[in-house]
Amino acid sequence: MSDNRFYITTPIYYVNDVPHIGHAYTTLACDVMARFMRLDGKDVRFLTGTDEHGQKVEQAAAAAGMEPRAFTDKVSQVFRDLIPAMGYSPDNFIRTTEPRHYASCQALWNKVLAAGDIYLGKYAGWYSVRDEAFYAESETEVGPDNKRRATASGAEVAWVEEPSYFFRLSAWQDRLLKFYEDNPRFIAPQSRRNEVISFVKGGLQDLSVSRTTFKWGVPVPNDPQHIMYVWFDALTNYITECGYPDTSAPNWKYWPADLHMVGKDIVRFHTVYWPAFLMSAGVAPPKRVFAHGWWTIEGQKMSKSLNNAIAPLALVKEFGLDQTRYFLLREVPFGNDGDFRRASMVQRMNADLANDYGNLCQRVLSIIAKNCAGSVPAKGPLTDADRALLDKAGGALAAVRDRVNDQAFHEALAAIWEVIGDANRYVDTQAPWTLAKTDPVRRDHVLWVLVEAIRRVTLLTQPFMPGSTARILDQLAVPADGRDFAAFDREMMSGTALPAPQGVFPRFVDPAAPAQTPRQVRKKA
Repeated sequence: MSDNRFYITTPIYYVNDVPHIGHAYTTLACDVMARFMRLDGKDVRFLTGTDEHGQKVEQAAAAAGMEPRAFTDKVSQVFRDLIPAMGYSPDNFIRTTEPRHYASCQALWNKVLAAGDIYLGKYAGWYSVRDEAFYAESETEVGPDNKRRATASGAEVAWVEEPSYFFRLSAWQDRLLKFYEDNPRFIAPQSRRNEVISFVKGGLQDLSVSRTTFKWGVPVPNDPQHIMYVWFDALTNYITECGYPDTSAPNWKYWPADLHMVGKDIVRFHTVYWPAFLMSAGVAPPKRVFAHGWWTIEGQKMSKSLNNAIAPLALVKEFGLDQTRYFLLREVPFGNDGDFRRASMVQRMNADLANDYGNLCQRVLSIIAKNCAGSVPAKGPLTDADRALLDKAGGALAAVRDRVNDQAFHEALAAIWEVIGDANRYVDTQAPWTLAKTDPVRRDHVLWVLVEAIRRVTLLTQPFMPGSTARILDQLAVPADGRDFAAFDREMMSGTALPAPQGVFPRFVDPAAPAQTPRQVRKKA
C-alpha cells in the first residue's frame, strides 16, 4: 500500500442531540490534519457522519413525536450544516441508515460468526441507554437519590435481562496486549494508552452484541429478532466508507485508517472492541486512535441543567471563523481537558492574531506599498540576521509536520508563532523606516526577507485558518499552484506586483468587558 494515502475519521456523531463545542473540536482537529496532509502531497480521505441507530435515538425520536427515520433525517442535517459553517473539508458524510452500511455490518458480523467469535446466550447486567454501553457492577455506584449510575459518565444504568449474541472478547485479551506492544503509536496520548492497557490487563468479559428490546438498528443476519449492538454497527462505518466487504472497491486502498480521532469517553470502544472485531474478521485494524479531552465552560462542566453548552456557530458569529478555529487548537495542549474562557479567547485574538501575525503582515506590506512601488522588493546579500530569520522560517515546515503527525496542534502553532515573533523582532531591529533614509537598497532587501518569512509562515497556517490565510497569500500575490508545501522552498520573485494591503485580523473590542477610561487607554498605548 502506498504511504502517500491518508485516511482520517471523526467519530460519527450520535443524533439524539444538536452539535456542541465538543463535536466542533473533534471535527476541527481532523480538518486541520486533512488539510495539512493534502498540502503535503498526500492522497487524503476525510470522513465524518452520523450514528443514527440504537435505543437512545429511538427514545429521542419518540420524545419528539417523530418516527426514528424522520428524526434522524432532521438531526443529521444539523450536523451536515455545521460543515460549511466551520470551514470543514470532509470528502464524505456517512449515515448509518444507508443501505450500504447495513450490508457492511452484516458482512462483518458473518465473518466474525464464521471465525467462532459470536455465540448466542443471555445478557443479564447493567446497561446505560445514554452511553449505549454495558457496565460491570464495579463500574457503577448508587447515588444519594438511590439511582445507580456509571461511575465514569454519571449516566443512569438499568438492569437488563434478554437473549443476546455475545462476542468472545475474553479470548482476545492476550492478542490485544500483544497488538498494543507491537504498535506503540496505536493509542494516544500516553495517558489513554496506559488507561486502555490497564483495562485489558484487568480481564475482559464477553461482550453482548445484540439487543431484542427495540427495533431501530441493523438486524442480525438470519435472526432479525435481534438488532446489532449499536457500537458493532457504528464502528463499522469506517470500513463501510472504504467499500467493505468488497476489498476490490476503489476506496479500499485507504484502509487501514491512519487515524481515528475520538473523545476520551469512547476510547475503549475504538481501541478494545474495534480492533478485536476487525482482527476476528481478518481485517487489519486502524493504525492510530487519538482520544482528546473535554471542554468545560468558564470552569464549569457543560450540562443541560446549567444551560451553558456553547453552540459552535455562536462562537463563529461573535468572534469569527478562523479566530475560533485558532483558539480551540492553540489554547490547550491537544489531548488534555480544556476550559473555554471568554477572556482567553479575546486575549488570543488580540495578542496572537491582531498584534503578532496581523500587524506583522500589515506593516510590512504597507511599507512595501508606500516605498517599493507596490511590488516585491529586490533581494540583496544576506547578513547573519537575515539568515537567522530565513533559516527559522525554512525549518518550520519540518517542525510543524512532526507535531501535526503527533496531533500536537498547540505545539505546531507555537512553532509557527516562534517564527512570527522572530520576524517582528527583526522588523524592530532592522528598522526599514530608518533604512529608507540611510540605505534604500538594504531597506528593500530587509523587506524581501520579511515577505519571504511571511509567505512561509502563511503556507503553514493554512490548515488552521484557511480563509484568512488565503487573503494573506492573495496580498503576497502567491499563485494557486504555489500554495502547497511542494512550493515551500520557492522564493518570492522580486518585481512581482502586489495588491493594496488590507488588514486581516482586526482587534476585537469585547462588549462584555468593563469600559475603560480614556486615561487607561492612553496608558496601555
